[in-house]
Amino acid sequence: MAYHQRVSLLLFIDSLFILTTIFLSNLVVYDRHVVLSSTLVITAVTLLICHHVFSFHFKLYKKAWEYASVGELIIILKIVTFSIILAAVIQQVAVGAVYLRLLAVTWLLHMFFIGGSRFWWRVVRDTYITKNDNKKRTLIVGAGAAGTMVARQLQNSNEAELIVVAFIDDNQRKHHLDILGIPVVGGIENIKQAVETLSVDLIIIAIPSLNKSELNEIFNECAKTKARTQILPMLEDLVTGKVSVKQFRDVEVEDLLGREPVDLDFEGIAEKITNKVVLVTGAGGSIGSEICRQIAQFNPAKLVLLGHGENSIYSIEMELRENFRQSEIQFVTEIADIQDLQKMTRIMGTHLPHVVYHAAAHKHVPLMERNPEEAVKNNMIGTMNVAQAADQHHVGTFVMISSDKAVNPTSVMGATKRLAEMIIQDMDQHSQTKFIAVRFGNVLGSRGSVIPLFTKQIQKGGPVTVTHPDMVRYFMTIPEASRLVIQAGSLARGGETFVLDMGEPVKIVDLARNLIKLSGNSEEEIGIRFSGMRPGEKLFEELLNENEVHDKQIYPKIYIGKTSYIFKQEIEEIILTYSLLDKETLASKLVNLANQKVLEKEKEALPIPG
Repeated sequence: MAYHQRVSLLLFIDSLFILTTIFLSNLVVYDRHVVLSSTLVITAVTLLICHHVFSFHFKLYKKAWEYASVGELIIILKIVTFSIILAAVIQQVAVGAVYLRLLAVTWLLHMFFIGGSRFWWRVVRDTYITKNDNKKRTLIVGAGAAGTMVARQLQNSNEAELIVVAFIDDNQRKHHLDILGIPVVGGIENIKQAVETLSVDLIIIAIPSLNKSELNEIFNECAKTKARTQILPMLEDLVTGKVSVKQFRDVEVEDLLGREPVDLDFEGIAEKITNKVVLVTGAGGSIGSEICRQIAQFNPAKLVLLGHGENSIYSIEMELRENFRQSEIQFVTEIADIQDLQKMTRIMGTHLPHVVYHAAAHKHVPLMERNPEEAVKNNMIGTMNVAQAADQHHVGTFVMISSDKAVNPTSVMGATKRLAEMIIQDMDQHSQTKFIAVRFGNVLGSRGSVIPLFTKQIQKGGPVTVTHPDMVRYFMTIPEASRLVIQAGSLARGGETFVLDMGEPVKIVDLARNLIKLSGNSEEEIGIRFSGMRPGEKLFEELLNENEVHDKQIYPKIYIGKTSYIFKQEIEEIILTYSLLDKETLASKLVNLANQKVLEKEKEALPIPG
């Protein structure tokens, strides 16, 4: 009913405008003397009928004029022009002449009245109805397609809580211009000045094509202000309607890592996993559970989730069953300790996996410094047990997850991971199973990582504790790390150590500052305290030592290290005697062995795999 009332009102108003237009045109053309004639009446009736016919044809009365733009203006131009052309034709047919001056003035007045009446409502709405002093003053970084889309939709939304006051863009040709009535006030270096001058509450980064290093640069400029910083969702999600333009998200620390994710060889991975049996140890952990999620996407016949903690295994099992309930994947759980060789052998014999991803390990550096015997039991003996069981039951590929801390290790954790690498490299020498190791740096969000610790400290009001101002680390996200592990499994020939090119290392203190800013606080409010390096820690980590470096890139951003000498007898001695040694002696022995240099004249290095 409301629609019909609205159309009737518009029809009545437009009719008045058309009759007024004819009257005024006649007044202007004929020296202010109104000439009422049959020609004038015919022209008026023709314009009246044509206008309404073309209006319905072009759906003029269905337009929401509070959102009027250039498209609606073009429609009005077509309606008025076509109406005038038909009026000229009717004049020629009816009276044998065309009154061009009268029609020209009529065209101008017709456009003015019809167009003006429609866009007047847009002006009133933008000026008065949507005016709200409580709206957040917003600065958009990026005056391209995405940025203007955001600005337009915010201008057209009555419910939007944001009002765009300026654009920032590095294209100097746009500087000092207005886009949608919004000024472009400068480049990235002008962000701080713009925020202070325009009293900006919120900064929206609206450049979907940014790589991570460019985003980092922009965020560093935003971090100099007190304004909150958010980022635009993916442009394709906006266009397809998956998310609204108002669903901006906060910048996350993963966004600021100065590296791009690695693309996978899906065909190669599918060949190794699809319709195969896959077993993951440590499946309840941060890395292990993500490996399970990634593997499930390739539709294995069976995915065996092996872990020591029943709650975490139950959690990932329920998640996978829910997310892949339409698939035919068989999810099987095994609660087991990798230190139990008999149980590992029985599980391998029961499921006969084609691929094993060995993610179970103790990874916490300070804890392993205090409990070196547990690091030996889990990281070395546990790895050896799973590897022996895999060898006994002819598993196709065994992928061990290692760490950058295994390179020139100064900690018990790093040393035991390095020695575990040697264990599986030795197994590869006399086994049909292909044994490989995959090294990567710190994983954001994993249990015991620095990010959750910093987050908790910020939530409590600080201070954030950083061990040393110069400490740097390599970082990657859990999904990236898991994809690397899976990709490495598809590339394995046996005996390799795979390493990802992780970009530039990140200073821990800079990471802390970014997290403080991302939380909406300032460094002055939270504070950063340097606590001193803990036992076993290094200022920087490496991914390959000087004896392992091999420049060949086996896959985009994935490198393969040379195989170094394996201290088989020494490892066996530690495994036999570790329980007899005191903690300090055991820790020292582990680190010394993992760092031992072997002279070429004394030991013959093994060849490069592959």
